[in-house]
Amino acid sequence: MLKILQIIFSITAFSLAGYGLITEDFKFQPYMMLFLGLTMLVMGLREFQKGQKGYGWLSIVVFIFILFVSIKSIILN
Repeated sequence: MLKILQIIFSITAFSLAGYGLITEDFKFQPYMMLFLGLTMLVMGLREFQKGQKGYGWLSIVVFIFILFVSIKSIILN
């Protein structure tokens, strides 16, 4: 289940990043960052399941930071 979510979030973030690079229209960049953060959250949860708590906590902290930045970007735009 988590692997499927990680793949979906990664493909969505990659698609939004590709769209921004090809069209040079970066209005979807905060949403791309949000999906990147969700990918990091799922990666952290998978690391916790594997028993690697250090990488799990690191991914959770990165998720919180990216979530804060993307929400702030969405509000400012």
